[in-house]
Amino acid sequence: MKNSFNVYKLIKMKKQIVLLFILISTCALAQKNDTLKKKTDTIKNLKEIIVKGAKLQEELPTGEYKQPEWTTERRFTTTRVYLQQTPWSCGVEQWVKAQYFNHGKPEYLFQDEFEIGLPYRFQFDIYENWAPSTGNNLIHENLALELRWALADWGKIPLNPTVYLEWKFNNPDLGKDFYEIKMLFGQELARRWHWGLNLFYEKETGGELTREIGLAQGLSYTVKDKVFSCGAELKVESETVKDFRTPVPLEVDLGPSFQWRPLKRIHMDFVPLIGLTKDSPQVEAWFIFGLDFGKGGNENKLKPISTQSN
Repeated sequence: MKNSFNVYKLIKMKKQIVLLFILISTCALAQKNDTLKKKTDTIKNLKEIIVKGAKLQEELPTGEYKQPEWTTERRFTTTRVYLQQTPWSCGVEQWVKAQYFNHGKPEYLFQDEFEIGLPYRFQFDIYENWAPSTGNNLIHENLALELRWALADWGKIPLNPTVYLEWKFNNPDLGKDFYEIKMLFGQELARRWHWGLNLFYEKETGGELTREIGLAQGLSYTVKDKVFSCGAELKVESETVKDFRTPVPLEVDLGPSFQWRPLKRIHMDFVPLIGLTKDSPQVEAWFIFGLDFGKGGNENKLKPISTQSN
């Protein structure tokens, strides 16, 4: 009788232990699922943060100098930034400049440009300027040679300074040759925001000794990565001649800036500047069509998945 009681008691204790084990296991599993869910939500939130804060494709480093891709497509018409072509990549551009005045006929200028990137942070450009003349003819104005040299790889020096030298072989019927010196600066101010500044000095080598000094500045916001950007450009310049007396003329132009990149290697820029002083044209409009070929700045070394966004 005593043995039967012990067996019964033992069986009852085992049932209680099994029930307790099931209860504990259920609670532990529920806790584990809750923890796993929290970790999953945290990872999802982290991924969203990474995607939203990641660099755009056009802001990724490209080429030997690790410059952002947007610098390889001429973002501004009046302002140059760093080097547009990486070593042995090439590009051609067609420029159209139109000036409209309060009095007198409008003036037009056409420019054909060829660019090639060189080693050691150099770039060489050659371009020809020509304009309409009387009788619906075209007249050659000048042929210019341009050389740029970046002081360091992108990001090594604040504002990425670049030296720009140019010599214009002028049409003898229009005057003497000109030389020009510029300092180019450029920077990414924040995600999507790009900026450039040029300081320049130009002088005629003879004749009236025409001299021009000034600055140009551009600010851009990327609306659609590697497709569409908009912003504003400012140009301030003063031109004088030999034995000039005061007051010094001052031209100030300001206007919106647009760039559309319909295809991978094509860019189109349009900038209508409004004259703000009496020495300025009423409107000065620029249009550029550019085509890049060769290596170019289209091959990014790093392409994180997180950057596949607008």
